Amino acid sequence: MPTTSHDTPLFSLPAAEALVQAHYGLTLNATALPGEWDKNILFTDEAGPVAVLKISHAAQEPGWLELENAALEHLAQRLPEIGFPRLVPALNGQTLLSCASESGTPHLTRLISHLPGTLYAHTRPHNRRLLQSLGTSLARVDQALGDFSHPLLKRSLKWDLSQALWIETYLECVEADEKRERIAAVLANYHQEFVPRQPALRQQALYNDANDYNILVQGGEVAGFIDLGDMVESALVNELAIAAAYALMGQAAPLDAACALVAAYHQTLPLTEDELAVLWTLIQARLAVSVVNSAIERTAHPENTYLAISEAPAWELLARMTAISPAKAHYALRAACGFPTHPDTAPIEAWLAANTAAFAAVVPIDPRTQPSALIDLSVGSLELGGGDCWSADEIEAILATKRRESGAELILGRYLEPRLLYAFPAFDQPGLERTEHRTVHLGADLFLPHGTPVFAPLAGTVVSVVDNTGAGNYGPTVILAHQAGKTDLTFFTLYGHLDPACLASLRVGQVIEREQCFAVLGRREHNGGWPPHLHFQVLLDLLGCEGDFPGVARPAERALYAGVCPDPNLILGVPGGISGEPEGNASLLTRRHKSIGPSLSISYEEPLQIVRGYRQNLYTADGQAFLDMVNNVPHVGHSNPRVVQAALRQLAVLNTNSRYLHSLMEAYAEALTATLPAPLSVCYFVNSGSEANELALRLARAATGRQGALVVDAAYHGNTSLLVDLSPYKNEGKGGRGAPDWVQKLPLPDPYRGGFRGPDCGLRYAALADEVLSALEEAGHPIGMFIAESILGCGGQIVLPEGYLPEVYRRVRARGGVCVADEVQVGFGRAGTHFWAFEHQGVVPDIVTLGKPIGNGWPLGAVITTPAIAAAFNNGMEYFNTFGGNPASLAAGHAVLQEIQERQLQANALTVGNRILDGLRALQTHYPVIGDVRGLGLYIGAELVKDRATREPFADAASHVANRLKDFGVLISTDGPHHNVLKIKPPLIVTLDDADQLLTALDRALAEDAAQQP
Repeated sequence: MPTTSHDTPLFSLPAAEALVQAHYGLTLNATALPGEWDKNILFTDEAGPVAVLKISHAAQEPGWLELENAALEHLAQRLPEIGFPRLVPALNGQTLLSCASESGTPHLTRLISHLPGTLYAHTRPHNRRLLQSLGTSLARVDQALGDFSHPLLKRSLKWDLSQALWIETYLECVEADEKRERIAAVLANYHQEFVPRQPALRQQALYNDANDYNILVQGGEVAGFIDLGDMVESALVNELAIAAAYALMGQAAPLDAACALVAAYHQTLPLTEDELAVLWTLIQARLAVSVVNSAIERTAHPENTYLAISEAPAWELLARMTAISPAKAHYALRAACGFPTHPDTAPIEAWLAANTAAFAAVVPIDPRTQPSALIDLSVGSLELGGGDCWSADEIEAILATKRRESGAELILGRYLEPRLLYAFPAFDQPGLERTEHRTVHLGADLFLPHGTPVFAPLAGTVVSVVDNTGAGNYGPTVILAHQAGKTDLTFFTLYGHLDPACLASLRVGQVIEREQCFAVLGRREHNGGWPPHLHFQVLLDLLGCEGDFPGVARPAERALYAGVCPDPNLILGVPGGISGEPEGNASLLTRRHKSIGPSLSISYEEPLQIVRGYRQNLYTADGQAFLDMVNNVPHVGHSNPRVVQAALRQLAVLNTNSRYLHSLMEAYAEALTATLPAPLSVCYFVNSGSEANELALRLARAATGRQGALVVDAAYHGNTSLLVDLSPYKNEGKGGRGAPDWVQKLPLPDPYRGGFRGPDCGLRYAALADEVLSALEEAGHPIGMFIAESILGCGGQIVLPEGYLPEVYRRVRARGGVCVADEVQVGFGRAGTHFWAFEHQGVVPDIVTLGKPIGNGWPLGAVITTPAIAAAFNNGMEYFNTFGGNPASLAAGHAVLQEIQERQLQANALTVGNRILDGLRALQTHYPVIGDVRGLGLYIGAELVKDRATREPFADAASHVANRLKDFGVLISTDGPHHNVLKIKPPLIVTLDDADQLLTALDRALAEDAAQQP
């Protein structure tokens, strides 16, 4: 079958340029391209690539090239939007010429248009979006080729997967025994799975060469295909198998990648069940053909490195694929395409449902007729309480409480419930983008004391008796096989966490009668450390597992395992069911769009359903952890136990308004003002940062008798009507109406992008205040208040240049105004160098506003000012805030302050912040897209630009990086007037390891195509 390649055509680049000039009238520059059989030459002009000259091998028969030309013309008509090269006619009108090489040998030549894009092999990332795009594009190509025919399509071709058995006679070319054995195993599967089904498979013309060097990508999606030299009429499914063989290379989770690719193809061009049954085998067959062919060609032409370009990744992928059960792969692909996961799912489930009442109870307490209670062990469980990991003792205590409250001895754990209980390394597995934690519970838990008998619900045969040792594992486990009535349909039941005695009393092949006691529940020390319970699971296929069938799955494999492991309640018969599957994002989004205001935005292109937070991590409903490097509200960590307990203790005793005396208010006010410089000593407590800033405006007006306000461009100070007036970020953005005439703004004091740069830029920016203050006076609104964030957030995480605030404060005060420091985002030690960020500028404001982190998520804010301003505000109009300063919120606030001080979190912010800043600057040397790195402590920004010289903002790159970091399990955001600044402002408890995780993820995202400068 193989035809070894002969010498490629002898055309020098000058000769090729002369050929194109003579026959096409084009004066272009030539560059050689790689090729196995043809000689390919790229031609460019001043604007870039124009065309490719394909000089065929001297042995090439014209008919094959005529076939390619006919296919190109057919595709141009049927599929103009999917890129294929266009034929460029010569001056004589012909598209196929015969030209002599420098040795005098005639060669057939064609000039084809150049397609823009990057080769798939050189594209980064090979993520789900690209895989789906490839599947969709390839399906459309096959649709277009469905009615294309040509006599030469029916040919003998080594790359036709339906003819793959030719490699059987060349296995000796593969040097290593282990590799030969792997190829032999692939061929055995090919004989067993593909050969019998081949006559029933759809046949048509195929492109047949969607490898990673023939696919072009633009903007993260497939833009076109090149090289139709391997076209053939063959089984349609071969097309998808060939593409998958290359697309899966380098993927840590090849089955996940295959599912994404195949599902997208199926949505456009539906696959049959027979095609899906052979697909996994065909993918491996293509890899086998590739590596065997490489071995043959390398022997004949060791100097041709192109021949072996994909051999190493192909062997690696073969090893990964052969480690996956073929049955599992088949079911996963079926589930991805919307077929019943297992071909026998429907009849077996129907039989089980029809016979539920006749099955024996698996434990002495029958939940069909006796009391039982469900326990919520999900990620967002309120029964489990705070934290992210629970010991067996804690779970035992929760179970005892559940029994006491419900009056039921039997407590049931739910099916398909995602859990955080499995905090063991063995539960981590690679996914398409990141390591995923196995969290989805595939069975039912029946919590009862150790020694409780376990019965067979119906007659069966022992197929496995294994002790699955290790922390978090099953311990002794039994699997029984059953027949669905008088049919030949087989299913299995699994019983985990048994007493070790069953290991000696049971043997494989032993018949177990209905209602026979074959084991008892084991103790904690025998069962991976779990409280005594029965893990009961129904299986339709063992997937090649020998007694260690997984009881917990990755969320990405939920559809697969839910289909292979039906609801155990089909046997248990618990009234009301035992499903713990969370509501999906699509359903939640639909409900949200109906009932929540559309202006409330959602983060990230693919939203996250967050149901738990602990310390620096957030957890989705599926139990996947995300390192939170952006939420500055949980200042001392999500669900900080000290803060939670302080608020709950107070809430259980008293929570009322502030018109009563309560020592908490005085104690917290004294502790808070002790952190501030004199004369800032008078507190007002409110519910939020917005309320704090609005009260600051009232205080300033009372103290000065003036309305005029001075703000900084791009500032955001809150969401009330007055504060939107003070926030250019809002009033000059979408939906805004601009600022009223009593508000004037200062230019953004941006040392990187602004009009002034260099060491004295702070003073130069500050000097602009004079003109703006005069404009206020001319408008009849002399300055009453200047308000500025101590580090500019929405302005782009800008650290104010040296001398800026002192000079603006001086000018404002000289004209009778007061100065407000907005510390709503940046206070409480976040700056690292100082407890309050304004201290970094060496100023003392007249009013300070606090919010967000002050209560670690509790509704709390504060305004702190001087006795003089407080006295001016005491003008006879009572200030009262019903919930501002309520005891529970004050208790939370005081606990936050104590946590910061006692755990030295300000110092931690400086240490970890410096690690991040140093790491970002190191990345800046590798990635020109990073124009500027700035920040103080744990308030950090990195500005992305298209060009460092022009500093043109690159918002698309910033959005890409933020979304990709989410894919990698790290949360950041974007900010700035141009939305091109990466925003990093995590809880103060983050560690140096967290910083390194962030930097590693950034390195990975910045290396991808969408983050590269144009």
